[in-house]
Amino acid sequence: MANRMVVVARCAPKNHIPKKRIASAAVLPKVWRVRIISKISAMRRLGLQWRRAGRPVAFVPTMGYLHRGHLSLMRRARRVAGARGRVVVSVYVNPTQFGPGEDFSRYPRDRTRDQRLCREAGVDVFFAPSDAEMYPPDFSASAQEERLSAGMEGRSRPGHFRGVTTIVAKLFNIVSPTAAVFGAKDFQQAAVVRRMARDLNFPVRIVVAPTVREAGGLAMSSRNKYLTPAQRRQAGVLWRAIQHAKTAVARHPVPAARLKAAARRMVAAQSEARLDYVEFFDPETLKPVKTAAPGTRMALAVYVGGTRLIDNGEL
Repeated sequence: MANRMVVVARCAPKNHIPKKRIASAAVLPKVWRVRIISKISAMRRLGLQWRRAGRPVAFVPTMGYLHRGHLSLMRRARRVAGARGRVVVSVYVNPTQFGPGEDFSRYPRDRTRDQRLCREAGVDVFFAPSDAEMYPPDFSASAQEERLSAGMEGRSRPGHFRGVTTIVAKLFNIVSPTAAVFGAKDFQQAAVVRRMARDLNFPVRIVVAPTVREAGGLAMSSRNKYLTPAQRRQAGVLWRAIQHAKTAVARHPVPAARLKAAARRMVAAQSEARLDYVEFFDPETLKPVKTAAPGTRMALAVYVGGTRLIDNGEL
């Protein structure tokens, strides 16, 4: 069932994120309406209605607990949609992309705050389906990309990308977007989704927006909530390792094995950090390279305490 929520922007809630951080390319009206939808049928009807009317629809799929990184994706979506377009944000913690022993049950959730931030960002639809809507008891189908998903996150988290591509395919079919915006922090995920959209003929343009970082370089993530202040400082090692490699290859190409060893040492120097993987790869094929040079991409996953963090960057 679809509900319409009316908010007077000038009466912003206490501790809201300043409007200058989230304002879209167009100035928002004094009263901005965001529609809250939880039913697939209602979202599908609306998406198809927009499609028939020729309206661009920019879609931002999220797992909620929104932060400034998500807000940057919404701003990008508004620019992509244009003056006539619509912006849809989904909030759904997808169980099929979590493996055994991962943090599905404790993944941070705050639906009220998420809705408020979407209102302030000028989102048109907040789509938050239930598990029962998305995965009925006899659900038995999936979508899977076979090549780009094989390494890095795919190797470290078996089944993860099958869950990602399945839920994204479902959301594309439900929302009917003309474009979807993903963050560069999840570089491999964006590449896998782009390949899936191409190979399965989804009429959706995949847009990748830059990573938003905290003051110390740590990439914005909902999981950063798990970190203690001391762990947050140590988590900056992911970005420092990328910067170290970038500086190294600026002078001349460097064997990837040497840079991996340096990254391992940097992570090992942090008392609460443990390296999961580090890889240097071609940004188009995602295949590992033996020699890193400008244009090579670096990705790594690190456990800080019990929190698994990922990051990547172009060298």
